Amino acid sequence: MDEQDWNGIARKAIHDDAAFDELYEHFFSKIYNLIYARVKNASIADDIVSDVFEKMVGHLDSFDSSKASFATWLSRIAMRTLTDYYRWQSHRQNVEWDDVFSPKVDDKEVPDGHLLEQDGKRELLLALGKLSQREQEIIELKFWGDMNNREIADTLGISSANVGVILFRAMGTLRKILGRD
Repeated sequence: MDEQDWNGIARKAIHDDAAFDELYEHFFSKIYNLIYARVKNASIADDIVSDVFEKMVGHLDSFDSSKASFATWLSRIAMRTLTDYYRWQSHRQNVEWDDVFSPKVDDKEVPDGHLLEQDGKRELLLALGKLSQREQEIIELKFWGDMNNREIADTLGISSANVGVILFRAMGTLRKILGRD
């Protein structure tokens, strides 16, 4: 489905439970992965995602597709809810990014493959921790939030071209750090 279809379903979801269920089913995993990647705790992620969807329901009547797509609008709610969580915890400045970031990884059948994957993940996390906060956010939204550059731009309030430039530079920096340049 394209973004126009989701915008229409979002308008229907105000009064139609089936439309709401469709939105929830489609966007739950994307929002959950985005939140879990930051908090690295399933219980906390469940609570935050629940808050995101509660806020979505409470404000669905204010959704305006002329300002942003539904996916962007929901991602903004998710990012603000996550920011609220960190404010509430009042410890974000003391937490390293790689301590709260855990990309979604499929379990491997072969133990050796799993060990290699863990080493690669650790190396990647260390490299990601060397990027700026903005670069980290863009990479999270791109790869764990499954968003395109325009959606990321709308979510963060920057231009799509700027997202592309930041992402390009960040990926180049990661390649250098990981020795793959």
